[in-house]
Amino acid sequence: MGKVTLGKITLKQAKERIIKLEEENAKLKEELEYYKARKASGRQPHNKKWTDDYNDVVEMYNEGYSIEDIAREKNLSSRTIYRYKAYYDKINKNLKKSIKDKEKD
Repeated sequence: MGKVTLGKITLKQAKERIIKLEEENAKLKEELEYYKARKASGRQPHNKKWTDDYNDVVEMYNEGYSIEDIAREKNLSSRTIYRYKAYYDKINKNLKKSIKDKEKD
């Protein structure tokens, strides 16, 4: 069988080019899925893991563990523990204020 040409390329060259383009397309689809699955910037809503970690940190903090001990035990940064503590303190402050307001009524 003789060479089949399409313009200036052979059928074999065209098939090789198609294979390369399909591989490139697969890589681009994979990259697209990565970007679709990426989290948006900024803080994300609290999920189950966050809630579980937060509750464990609060419990340990109330039992008298130090920030460093909690961070080491939970394998979290001390900055995260301080953030959880600030969140906990804010909730308690608002709760106490709410109770005082109700007592006044």
